[in-house]
Amino acid sequence: MHSAGGGVLRPGSAEPLRAIMGHHVWATLGLLDHCRQLSPEQLELTVPGTFGTIHATLEHLVRADGGYQRRLTGGARVPPPDELPPLASLRSAMEAQAGRWREFLDRVDELDATHPEEPGEYPQIEHAVGLYFAQAVHHGNDHRTHICTILGAHGLEVPEISAWEYLRFVRSGADAAAGNPFEAGAPPS
Repeated sequence: MHSAGGGVLRPGSAEPLRAIMGHHVWATLGLLDHCRQLSPEQLELTVPGTFGTIHATLEHLVRADGGYQRRLTGGARVPPPDELPPLASLRSAMEAQAGRWREFLDRVDELDATHPEEPGEYPQIEHAVGLYFAQAVHHGNDHRTHICTILGAHGLEVPEISAWEYLRFVRSGADAAAGNPFEAGAPPS
């Protein structure tokens, strides 16, 4: 069996999870880069059935991703900001989160987290590490899809951020040159 980068997987290794999280971060950074080319008016576009505007959805996606990381270490939620930060700031935050995901993956077998009870929503959940990884991936995919839906519905270019594209990116060696956050350090801003 081989990893996304072409290396051999060891039984019980975290490489499949590393590939999944690598795609999650790569796709989010790629979408942020794509959206940085939009006008301020385009960043305020939305369509029914999505979270909100492109800008608000990107902020929510990046903030929540950091929230899952905080929960892995016992931290609490961070409320939404009063004003949306610039996309460059969101990208910087996601780059930092890429490093933290790598660190978590390097010691995934040592992690243990308990999700606190949220009255009326969720009971306390013991051993929630898998939950936080799964929710980060699901949440990221959901909101990246919202943004791509908004772009497409308004006749704007939609970036190709599928897992297939991630695999092509990694296997092409472009990840080392471009700075794949899971293979060669933080991507360039």
